[in-house]
Amino acid sequence: MQKYLFEVDYSQAGSAGLIEAGGTNRKDTVGNAIKALGGTMEAFYFTFGIRDAVVIADLPDHAAAVALSLAVSATGSVNYKTTVLLTPEEVDEASKKSVSYSPPGT
Repeated sequence: MQKYLFEVDYSQAGSAGLIEAGGTNRKDTVGNAIKALGGTMEAFYFTFGIRDAVVIADLPDHAAAVALSLAVSATGSVNYKTTVLLTPEEVDEASKKSVSYSPPGT
């Protein structure tokens, strides 16, 4: 399973729907969508500031994350950013790989 962070910004229509149906309903709806893709929702929080909500979820692969993105984006009710989350161990593994690279102009 791969872990993802979804940062959510509600549109005007999305905010109106949230007011009407409530936060718990939204959490359940998102959790059910993730579960239907074979994943699990680790966290769902509404936030103050630049984002309206954040979700951390485990999904089986990138295709499942894209499927979720397409389904949610098609509604027009939110804009969101998806970030793949890496464990410290994955960064350790990556740091041990040799890469041949030179910056532009060299």
